[in-house]
Amino acid sequence: MSWLDRQSFLGNDSDETLAALTVGIVGLGGGGSHVAQQLAHVGVGNFVLLDPDIITDTNLNRLVGATFSDIQAGTYKVDIAQRVIVGVNPNAKIEKRISLWQDAAELLKECDVIIGGVDKIRAKHELDAFSRRFMIPYIDMGMDVTDTGGNNYLISGQVILTGPGEPCLQCLGIVNEGLLKEEAQTYGDAGSKPQVVWPNGLLASTAVGLFMQLVTPWAGRPRTSAFLEYDGNRNSIVEAAALSFFKTRQCSHYMIRDVGDPRFDMRKLLAKEQDVQTPNQKLPQSWWNRFIRWCSSQRD
Repeated sequence: MSWLDRQSFLGNDSDETLAALTVGIVGLGGGGSHVAQQLAHVGVGNFVLLDPDIITDTNLNRLVGATFSDIQAGTYKVDIAQRVIVGVNPNAKIEKRISLWQDAAELLKECDVIIGGVDKIRAKHELDAFSRRFMIPYIDMGMDVTDTGGNNYLISGQVILTGPGEPCLQCLGIVNEGLLKEEAQTYGDAGSKPQVVWPNGLLASTAVGLFMQLVTPWAGRPRTSAFLEYDGNRNSIVEAAALSFFKTRQCSHYMIRDVGDPRFDMRKLLAKEQDVQTPNQKLPQSWWNRFIRWCSSQRD
């Protein structure tokens, strides 16, 4: 028996499909650490892990795989995630950077799917834009705790799957100028958002579920977009009404034709098409495959 036999319903070649995929995880704190662990368990073979931070004592209440000794040692979050992944799948290939994702964007271009576990609205906005430009599906997770008065609190969150041609984070109201301005004005003063392990885990599981629907055929036709809202007080996850509204309208923030690297040189494309290998002119294979599929969809 194979260690993945019990998920054979995902498809006859699901093991090979998952092993060949490269998933980028941006932010390895609460939600991101859950995602890394679960993707290792389902057999994803290649990871890009990006996070600049070390673990602190305030992370221990939610960061999967972390130990008290990691706090004493000042272990980086990407190293904890790597340890968890290879503990499940020693054959997994991992690229990691102890940096902001913007400083390792070249690695993300190689990914088949990007999953974001970032808190900042600006970071969500930039990851959404980056993923669209390089035709990479993006799954965003977000969680918040709101004081409703009288020592009562509301735990809420969302998981969004988006990509080129689909409603973006601005369409769905997760990003807007007011929020960006407010965040910029309070930068460095607002403190860390409240986080606990069970909403992080639930949102991460939902993100992994969307990922599995996207890359394997078990649920029929893959979803190309999703907006799922979480109410932690009612323990419910429902499809947001905003998605149905915007599904009938084209995203006005990103044009479908605005794809590819702005610095892209057409001569590189011609060289690839003619199978001419010249120095510094080889495109990432995953990008090339997405480009061909996109061109085919425009002809159909």
